[in-house]
Amino acid sequence: HPWYIHEATVKEQMAELKKNSLRPAVLAIGECGLDKICTVDYTLQQKVFTEQVKWANEIGKPLILHCVKAHEDVLRLLLKHQNKVPVIFHGFNKSKDLAQKIVSKGCYISFGKALQHQQTREVMLSLPPEFVFLETDDANISIRKIYEFAAAALQINEDSLSLQLQKNAVTVFGVAAIKL
Repeated sequence: HPWYIHEATVKEQMAELKKNSLRPAVLAIGECGLDKICTVDYTLQQKVFTEQVKWANEIGKPLILHCVKAHEDVLRLLLKHQNKVPVIFHGFNKSKDLAQKIVSKGCYISFGKALQHQQTREVMLSLPPEFVFLETDDANISIRKIYEFAAAALQINEDSLSLQLQKNAVTVFGVAAIKL
C-alpha cells in the first residue's frame, strides 16, 4: 500500500510481498498503486508500484489498486510496463469520464460506500457490468447494502447482480476465487 512504503525497508517489504504472494490462497497483489496526497515520496511510490506491476505479471496475479489523484500516472505506468494481468481500481468514487477511460483500457472498477450517492450510481450504470466489482473496504456499511445500491443502479435484481459478480470474479481471479 502506498501509505506504508518505507524507503529504508523497501527491499525487505518487496521481498515479503514476493514471498507471501506465492501462496496459493493469495489471489492478487494489492492494495498497491499511487497516492498523491499521502506523505510517502511520490517518486518512491512510482518505483515500488512499477516493481509490483512487474511482479504481478511475472506470477500472473491480478492487481488491486489504491489510487488517489493519480489515475493518469497509474494508467501510464501500466502501459509503459506492458501490464498483462487484470487490474481492479478499488473504492472508485470519481467521474463517469474517468471510469469509462479506465474500463476502455480493460481495467475493472470496484464500488463501495460511494454508491450511497446518486452520482456514483450513475457512473456505475454507465459501465458494462462485466467490468464491475463491489466492496465494503473499511466502511461502516454492509455488503448487503452495497448490493442493494448496485442492483438499483444497474436496474437488475440482486440475484442477477450476484451472478454477474461471480462471472467477473472467475474472469479476473480464476475458479480459485469461487472455491475459497
